Amino acid sequence: MADQEQAELRLAMARLRQEHEDYDAAINAMIQVGCDALRVQRMKKKKLVIKDRISKIEDQIIPDIIA
Repeated sequence: MADQEQAELRLAMARLRQEHEDYDAAINAMIQVGCDALRVQRMKKKKLVIKDRISKIEDQIIPDIIA
């Protein structure tokens, strides 16, 4: 993998991690305010999708090496 390609993946991963943290903060705020459970559940699902995307990028950066 080229250095520039790896740098782009790392940048995308950093952005996704920030977005994941933002969703976490938003979910906690929604729970504190007493927002309805359906909205909170939808936000949690979006947060999980972002976590899956982070995992895929991590796998591209650090591939599994079978010894």
